[in-house]
Amino acid sequence: MLYHLLYPLYKYHTIFNVFQYITFRTIYAVVTALLLSFIVGPYIIKKLSLMQIGQVIRKDGPQNHLIKQGTPTMGGIIILFAVIVPTLLWANLKNPYVWLLTAVTLGFGIVGFIDDYKKMAQKDSRGLLPRYKFLGQFIIALGVALFLYFTEFNTSVTVPFFKNATISLGWLYIPFVVLVIVGASNAVNLTDGLDGLAIGPITIAAATYMLFTYLTGNIKIAQYLQIMYVPKAAELTIFAGAMVGASLGFLWFNSYPAQVFMGDVGSLSLGGVLGTLAVITKHEMLLVLVGGVFVVEALSVIVQVGSFKLRGKRIFKMAPIHHHFELNGLPEPKIIVRFWIISIILSLIAISTLKLR
Repeated sequence: MLYHLLYPLYKYHTIFNVFQYITFRTIYAVVTALLLSFIVGPYIIKKLSLMQIGQVIRKDGPQNHLIKQGTPTMGGIIILFAVIVPTLLWANLKNPYVWLLTAVTLGFGIVGFIDDYKKMAQKDSRGLLPRYKFLGQFIIALGVALFLYFTEFNTSVTVPFFKNATISLGWLYIPFVVLVIVGASNAVNLTDGLDGLAIGPITIAAATYMLFTYLTGNIKIAQYLQIMYVPKAAELTIFAGAMVGASLGFLWFNSYPAQVFMGDVGSLSLGGVLGTLAVITKHEMLLVLVGGVFVVEALSVIVQVGSFKLRGKRIFKMAPIHHHFELNGLPEPKIIVRFWIISIILSLIAISTLKLR
């Protein structure tokens, strides 16, 4: 909005020329998202508390979590608000990818909201039945895949560490996109089990893809780095920047001991957006590395369930794996910070692949 209102004024004064630069608008999208989080965060937390929208703790989980019973949840509303508003203020609203990501954010947010509401209304930690949750995620991800496919988006997948190595998927790109987006959404959802555990790696991953969107959307830089150029993708740098600012702002309230939890309204939408960013920037495979913490968390659940069904034995004391470490006596803050450190290392390795080809 500000881009459309203020940039045309450069004809009258050169100071307004700064609004054409994506870097300038990204910086202020980050700042705006951060400030909005600080402004609306306390109000939303207070409202959630007054409405008694508190977290329902699993009875079979670590017993030290029982003291968190009743902590306000659905705080992901703060994140969604702090992502969407700065995007609408600072981005070029004529860019279709901006609206696509906004739709993904809202779509997954609605699925998560319904899940959270059922948990609160029924006081049941299970919430929305898995098949209905998955169906909602599948429909949104399929919409993204079909939109990209029928707008002549490049259906090739790049391979990290190799120059000009691509895999052309054709119509198979549709199920591939669905897999990436739904997988990312559920992986982040599974990781959201400790105070600040999920939002830390999300911040790091969003910052990494903020860089990727800028590089892939700039034809000169893309050619220099020999990565796939995606026209109009650079504008999503602003969206990713807003995501970084909103995540940092939410971390202010979600850090140990948490004042609020993001709930599925936050984790499902953030994971879905991260998967969509990976698809649009043509760095889908790197998401496995950038979101390595989320991948390990999801795999720990898959391995645990598979082992129990096939052998009748559990591999971990409890899944996802962060609970396994808890039950082994590792303090919650130490688990959280170590997962953040691992996320930073993995993101740096992912960025290095831009030159290691």
